[in-house]
Formats: sequence, structure tokens, C-alpha cells
Amino acid sequence: MNITVYLGANMGNDPSFREAAEEIGRMIAGEGDTLIYGGSGVGLMGILADAALSGGAEVIGVEPQFFLDRGLLHEGITKTIPTETMAERKVLMMEMGDAYIALPGGIGTLDEITEVITLAALDRHRKPCILYNKNGYYDPLAEVFDRMTAAGFLSEAARKKVHFAADADEIRAILKGTRYS
Repeated sequence: MNITVYLGANMGNDPSFREAAEEIGRMIAGEGDTLIYGGSGVGLMGILADAALSGGAEVIGVEPQFFLDRGLLHEGITKTIPTETMAERKVLMMEMGDAYIALPGGIGTLDEITEVITLAALDRHRKPCILYNKNGYYDPLAEVFDRMTAAGFLSEAARKKVHFAADADEIRAILKGTRYS
């Protein structure tokens, strides 16, 4: 399975975010899956890639040329796919993924995961969309989705397509259900 992971290129200020990135990288490797991510060697992105690589996973980075020009590429990954734009990067990462996981991150992470959630809500794909809610990081977003549902802007069926997982075991269970369904 190709697992597309969105996460911060910064470390964040909570050490548990680093642990989460390591945990997901190890999980992907342990399941024999391939990591698809943004290609950077910095911040949580670098931690994730290092953990997946050390477990023997194939790691594919999709990196816009302007980031490559700034020297942000993780030099040890299996394969790099350069793109011209962030939009092109998003499309390729979505097309390559069999499942999507968002770890803590910033506005770019939010942009990427909400696009795949939107496409799931519109029945454009049936792939799992999982937000790793480490230490309640995504609680405010879950509240917004629940509020959208209560207000009639998001259907119950579409809301159920978005998973908020507290730990890697929950993520693994969601992926296992997907893998064999």
C-alpha cells in the first residue's frame, strides 16, 4: 500500500510530534508499505522519512523544484519526483496514495489533507483520510467538521469518511480495514 503522509517541515514545539513522525515511519516500514511524502529532509518530514528508511521502507518524495533549489531534499530517500508547482505536487501525492495521513503541521499540511477530504466527501475516491490527533492537535478541526455536520453543510456520510486517530494503533486498524475490504 502507498501511504501518503502530510506533515510539517518544521519540528513544532511539542516533542511528542517528533515521536509521532517516528512512529508512523516505523509503522509504514513494518507493514511493508511505501511512504509518499513531500520529499524534505527537514523538520518532521525528515524524521518521518528517516524512520521509514531505517525500517526498510521505500520512500518517495514529491518535491517542487523551488524547494530542491533551496537544498531541502532528503538525500537518502528511494526516489524523488520533482514538480514545478505545489499544485502539481498535491495532485501527484493524491494520485499515488492508497491512504492519506496528516500528522501535526502547518497551513500546507491543512491544505493538503482538506483537499483529499473534500474529494472523499464528493465521492471522488474511497481512500481513508486520517488525521493523527496527537495530544488533541486536531481537536479544533474535528469540532469544525462536527459543527458543519450539525449545521447541514457536511453530510453524516461525508463526516464519517474523516478519521481522527489518537495513536498509531488506531491508524493501523483503519488501514487494516481498508487493506482487506
